[in-house]
Amino acid sequence: MGMSVTIAAATERDAEQIFRLQYLCFQSEAALYGNYRIDPLVQTLDSVREEVARDCVFVARLGEEVVGSVRGRITEDGAASIGKLCVHPRLQGHGIGARLLKAAECALAEDRGATRFRLHTGHRSEGNLRLYRRVGYERVGTLEGADGVPMIVLEKQAGAYVKTA
Repeated sequence: MGMSVTIAAATERDAEQIFRLQYLCFQSEAALYGNYRIDPLVQTLDSVREEVARDCVFVARLGEEVVGSVRGRITEDGAASIGKLCVHPRLQGHGIGARLLKAAECALAEDRGATRFRLHTGHRSEGNLRLYRRVGYERVGTLEGADGVPMIVLEKQAGAYVKTA
């Protein structure tokens, strides 16, 4: 009998697993852009710990193993900035990313008063863009990441979070 993946708020104990998972998962993004200095690959463990303590962070667990994570925080304009969504490569394509997004969206709207959700992804990241569009995000602009990667900015209204599944 197999185990099922559960979604829960991250705890301080999860920070190191999130850090390692993020490093593994974002290798493919770095390769896509030929840039191994993207933020998720250069972030420090201490910085991840700070985010887990301060922000809205969820993890997907398979038993005791963290196999996915996402972070969100409220920005000055009332939007929730969602980022660093990642799922272990061996479990991608099974809806875990969408479940993580839904958990973050619900918590950010219900507990922290988000009026809309905003995220960004690299312009070549077709898999990410497909997921975000499928769960209701729409392109609202572009920006250049601190690492020089062109990014697509997407948003959806907080009331639309129930569409994420």
